[in-house]
Amino acid sequence: MTKTVNHWIGGNTVEGASGTHGPVTDPATGEVTTKVAFASVDEVDAAVAAAKQAFATWGQSSLAQRTSILFRFRALLDAHRDEIAELITAEHGKVHSDALGEVARGLEIVDLACGISVQLKGELSTQVASRVDVSSIRQPLGVVAGITPFNFPAMVPMWMFPLAIACGNTFVLKPSEKDPSASVKLAELLAEAGLPDGVFNVVHGDKVAVDRLLEHPDVKAVSFVGSTPIARYIHSTASANGKRVQALGGAKNHMLVLPDADLDAAADAAVSAAYGSAGERCMAISAVVAVGAIGDELVEKIRERAEKIKIGPGNDPSSEMGPLITKVHRDKVASYVEGAAAEGAEVVLDGTGYTVDGFEDGHWIGISLLDKVPTSAKAYQDEIFGPVLCVLRTETYEEALDIVNASPFGNGTAIFTRDGGAARRFQLEVEAGMVGVNVPIPVPVGYHSFGGWKDSLFGDHHIYGNDGTHFYTRGKVVTTRWPDPADAPTGVDLGFPRNH
Repeated sequence: MTKTVNHWIGGNTVEGASGTHGPVTDPATGEVTTKVAFASVDEVDAAVAAAKQAFATWGQSSLAQRTSILFRFRALLDAHRDEIAELITAEHGKVHSDALGEVARGLEIVDLACGISVQLKGELSTQVASRVDVSSIRQPLGVVAGITPFNFPAMVPMWMFPLAIACGNTFVLKPSEKDPSASVKLAELLAEAGLPDGVFNVVHGDKVAVDRLLEHPDVKAVSFVGSTPIARYIHSTASANGKRVQALGGAKNHMLVLPDADLDAAADAAVSAAYGSAGERCMAISAVVAVGAIGDELVEKIRERAEKIKIGPGNDPSSEMGPLITKVHRDKVASYVEGAAAEGAEVVLDGTGYTVDGFEDGHWIGISLLDKVPTSAKAYQDEIFGPVLCVLRTETYEEALDIVNASPFGNGTAIFTRDGGAARRFQLEVEAGMVGVNVPIPVPVGYHSFGGWKDSLFGDHHIYGNDGTHFYTRGKVVTTRWPDPADAPTGVDLGFPRNH
């Protein structure tokens, strides 16, 4: 019997009333294990109304109250990390260690939110004119919304709501309908930590729910992580409705390997960054650019390592890579490999026929490695979001840099070299928001902000870090002039000497 995942509104589970549900599958078996309620416009409105009502008091609450709740939430999150990871594995398919890593990265932002007092400090200038002071303060926006992707059903929401509520906002989350259970568990832990009803709400659904959040007059800001086409739509639609928007899009992350690099370290990095989480992450390395004569040796080292990866169900401790989220996505990823040779690439490893004994109906795909990929190939141009690594060849650093900078995406990139001067040039010259030097996945720690350039980001703010705090607050400048107490009218004694 399948379970049902319902909404979380006003501090309680609310059964879906629209009559519409979506299927949630176990990617390892292909079996529908859960159905998730899809919200109607009225149900989204109810969540926003609950958040608006809660903001009347939460927005005026003390920093001490907010952070004390977040500290309790952090302790609960730590205690339940295995349970959350199991929910992620059951619905997303990633192996347990990957799911635990996702929870750990989300915890980093909760840590940041627990110390939000430092980020919310204002500024004061005294005596800018005679008895005139000027101060700058930051205040919450009100009701804010988050729309999050399937690939990190716990981490990406935690990139948003801890900072948002720490700043005094209330939050409505619309998680991916493909793996919704983790978000509801987070809501339950927040309630157990003492978060007032209505401060955090979860509505599930499809485009109906998304569009209502984008147009609702009481939603002041929208955070989004997903594909570039949807990020562009979120940004344009929410902006047209007068909302503040941060919309993180897709990626085609390049890793340059210079001739002087440690090729064993580079191969290790390429394999982990390309095939970890089955390539379903926006920071995956999907294109390696081999510079000079090292190409053949590097590809062979990558192949040797890739062939040893153990693929299987995410709840099997021996598995290093799990299935893809849906059969439709699996087939789309396979199509890039199947068409690669006709577009001029050399198929070194073809994982499209892979299956797992006993789990034949799962959404399986093996490791694929494409060499000598032309920049005109679809496998290079598109964000595949699967375990497919393209290798490109160039003669010089300058040619490699031109390839990276010609990409419409600018999320993350990396360079592998022993030459500090080359690394310094690269970090200054490359057109990407996050750069790794001998680090394949340069995801910033919580107190630095995450975000790309070009078609990888729509909006002015990156996510979490200082940018996150600024996104979820707005500045106000107060100019104050008080008369000197010594100038008080005769007969009024404030206890100040007349000769000071």
